[in-house]
Amino acid sequence: MDLQDQLKNLFPDHEPSPEEPIEKVAHELYVQKEPMICKFEKRKGKATTIIEGYEGTDADFKILAKEIKTKLSVGGTFKDDSIIIQGDYRDKIMIILKEKGFKVKRVGG
Repeated sequence: MDLQDQLKNLFPDHEPSPEEPIEKVAHELYVQKEPMICKFEKRKGKATTIIEGYEGTDADFKILAKEIKTKLSVGGTFKDDSIIIQGDYRDKIMIILKEKGFKVKRVGG
């Protein structure tokens, strides 16, 4: 016996109302005036790209990190208010961020 059958047994005269479709609103990221820093580092002999300087919420920064990782098909993480991407993808990341309306500053080699 599922939930609908149980509710019909408890309330036989009740007519269920048609459900309204829920509209999904796309989440808007906070675009800041100050430039974000996109830098290159070697950690344990491996190349990494680090993005820092986002002034919005951590949730927005995590969403941004996930978008970058999926667009580039690479691994990475979000730690200590910075996005760490495996590999040297500064140019591609800067293009992605500029398309979203962010100002980006390239630091390092």
